[in-house]
Amino acid sequence: MLVFPLFIGTWELVLIILVIVLIFGGKKIPELMKGVGKGVKSFKEGMNEVEEQINEADPAKPAAPKPDETPKAE
Repeated sequence: MLVFPLFIGTWELVLIILVIVLIFGGKKIPELMKGVGKGVKSFKEGMNEVEEQINEADPAKPAAPKPDETPKAE
């Protein structure tokens, strides 16, 4: 049985970056990263909308605190 480590070493990361630069070129990489960033932002907004809809549908269930909010002790 083969066991693969779950981390990427320095040389593997350098090789991956080099291959990406060779495939897309230096000028396309910022555009590619901008698109990835927009996609991640859109995904997070969609998840927040779904969570809000679920909380609105079941008002008896207490809303979970947002990640930036800390629960207050009473």
